[in-house]
Order: sequence, then C-alpha cells, then structure tokens
Amino acid sequence: METVLEKAKKDNVRFIQLQFTDLLGMPKSITIPAEHLTDLLDYGAWFDGSSIEGYARIAESDMYLKPDTTTYALMPWLSSPQGNTARFICDIFMPDGRAFDGDPRAILKKVTAEAAALGYVFNTGPELEFFLFKKNNGSLSPLPQDHAGYFDLTTDKAYEIRRDMTIALQNFGIIVEASHHEVAIGQHEIDFRYGDALKTADNATTLRFVLKAIAQQHELHATFMPKPIAGINGSGMHVHQSLFDIKTGKNLFYDEKDKYRLSPLAYHFIAGQLHHARSMSAILSPTVNSYKRLVPGYEAPVYVSWARVNRSALIRVPMYFSGKHQSTRVELRCPDPSANIYLAFAVMLKAGLDGIQQKMTPPDPIEEDVYHLDQTKRKAYNITTLPSSLREALDEMAKDPLVKEALGEHTYKRYIEAKKEEWESYSLQVTPWEIDRYLENY
Repeated sequence: METVLEKAKKDNVRFIQLQFTDLLGMPKSITIPAEHLTDLLDYGAWFDGSSIEGYARIAESDMYLKPDTTTYALMPWLSSPQGNTARFICDIFMPDGRAFDGDPRAILKKVTAEAAALGYVFNTGPELEFFLFKKNNGSLSPLPQDHAGYFDLTTDKAYEIRRDMTIALQNFGIIVEASHHEVAIGQHEIDFRYGDALKTADNATTLRFVLKAIAQQHELHATFMPKPIAGINGSGMHVHQSLFDIKTGKNLFYDEKDKYRLSPLAYHFIAGQLHHARSMSAILSPTVNSYKRLVPGYEAPVYVSWARVNRSALIRVPMYFSGKHQSTRVELRCPDPSANIYLAFAVMLKAGLDGIQQKMTPPDPIEEDVYHLDQTKRKAYNITTLPSSLREALDEMAKDPLVKEALGEHTYKRYIEAKKEEWESYSLQVTPWEIDRYLENY
C-alpha cells in the first residue's frame, strides 16, 4: 500500500479515477480526490449498483469498489500543473465482503482459477481492429479519415494519431508491439504484448477508451463497431490463445513431434471451442451489428472449422518458427471488439477446458477456402455455420449449460434479458433499405 501512496504523491496525483465495466463491457468510472486514497485502499469506495447495466436491483443496490493496485496508471490527457489524474481498475464487492457474482472481471477470475486448479495459465493476445471517422459538423457518421489500405506506408494524419495512441498506451504500462493500417479505408489495428488473460483483458478494455480519448483530441471518432460500413471489411478481435504450465512456465500447446507442432492438449482445447462455438457466439459477437460482419467475402469466419493457413477457418494455427515453441498458439477469429472482453475470455477458456476434460477430438483441418466450397462438400466435411443473427445466437446460448456455468446464474440471466431487448428493439425498426426496396414497389 505504501508503494502506491508514495507513487501517487510523487506523480502529483490530484484525482483518482476508479474504473470498472458493466455487463456489456462499457467502461464506468467514479472519481475521488487523491486525499481519500488511503481510505480507498483500506475500505474501498461505495456506489449504487442499481444504476449499472446488469448489476443489482434497487433493493440491493449498495456495492463497493476495491482497486487492483497493479493497474495504477496516470491518464495523460488529464494532466495539468494543478495535479494529475490516476486510474485503478477495480473489483466489485457486496456489503458483506463477497465478490459480486455479476462483475465481469470476477467471472474471468473464476474461470482462470478453474484452469489454475488443473495446473494451467490461460494466455491470450487479442487484436482489436477499429475505424477512425471524421465528425460531420459535430455529429457522428461513418466518414473514413483516410483512403489507405492494408499495411500501407503513409505519413498522413492517421500515422500521427496511431503514434499518439501508442504513446498513451505505453503510459498505462501497455507494451505495444505493432500498429498498422488495416484492410478497409479508415481502419487500423494496434497490437500489444501477449500474456495472462486477466492482464490482457484489462489492457484491451483500457485500449478501447484510450484510443477514443486520443482520437477525440484529433477531432475524430474511434469506433469498435463491428461493421460500420456495408460492402467493406468489418472490425474483428482475433484472439491468440495458449495454456502454460502453472509451475514450469512451459507452453503446453507445443509438441515437436506433431506436424502442426500441437500437443494433444491443444487439440482437445480446439475441439472444445469448436464444439461450443455456436453457443459462445452471443458473447463473442454480442450485437445486432456483429452479424453483418460474419458473412462470407470479408475475411470474417462463418464456418465452424480449423486450419493452419486457411484464414476462412474459425480457428487458425499460426505458423511455427523454429526455436519459438513458447509462441505456439491457436487463433480464434470470430470475436469482435464490441464484446465484453472479460466475459469473452471466460467462455472461451471454459469451452477449451471442457474439450480437455472430455478429451474431445477435433475434426480434420480444412485447408481449402471454405467460402468457395459448395454445400454438398461442406456437408461431407460436416462443417456447420455460426449463427447468422443475434436472435439465433441467443437461442444457441440458451441450449448450452456450459455458457451458463461460465457466466453464473446472475450474469447469464441479465445478459439474455439485455440482448433479447436489443434484438426486439432492432426487429421493430423500419430501415432505409426496406424503404428503398419496398415503398415504391408495393
């Protein structure tokens, strides 16, 4: 505790921002003066949980936040000569000291604890794509900031913005490994270091609000909406995953004798995620708009299959490089960056562990472009598809007890309720496409 207090004093911290996420992964915060930091570290900070999506009812609204001191960081855009603002990511507790069942961070901790009991550390590396849009007379609309393409070398404003974003992320202790332009116009990606799932979930959640803040400074809007523009690529969140031995730090997915350099444990893990892919979809691709991205032709996976080099597959095994056995991993390609990252990692791990515990065997890898296989061949390969809508994804989620077990009764029920309401609201809308298609003809 003294270390954090000393650091805050040295950093001239005037305010403390306490951050957490709601059911849908939206960042929330409470700000307190720095003179209350000692009490905060000892007792936490109380707040009204009934005001947060998916938390408590009014009759049981009192909750408190306890900061994770390892997440201390200065917020660079909130610095001034009068004092700086620091943040902590917080865990949420009930008045009796119990961890709140509906805290997304606690849900991920619970599932990673299950993995730890089996001797595993779950490591992840999420790759979040995003768009930078211009503001149209102060209002938001999908107007791309540039016209570059994949890996284009540019010296325009987008390069400057990604540089500023990288510097800001480094101030939060996030080790950025690469940044580049993505396939679509106005689309970008900034990748950070692979590591323990809780740490990378914290980092990915931080990345989303940091990038929005830096874009705003440049009078732009950063969005992680999965498919903001029809006819071009949407934004995904491909997640690299592996299990390490909790005692030795050895990568348990590696086997030098296998042609893919994958261990039997890795194959069981892949099989578990393929088996539960459809029921995980409502968590990994959680919005109505997510299913506008999951269509053939735009590099997003649609078919439940796995492969080595085939980027149309749901799970891909990145190429092995000699001597880099610690980097052996599998990449799940269906999640998108609108997901609550804590919940996404929790169900992904739970599915993989189920494959291990049940000793599931994956089907043969499909190295052909699945998009161009005809229906007869896909049927012969026994390839199923991901849900085509949020409604279908919720129906699949309701069939699978594993997702409910991963989320817990409270969050499972509240999540289903929130997403059904979202789907029903969408279903009642009359869209411009319908007006253009039907108004004159009928």
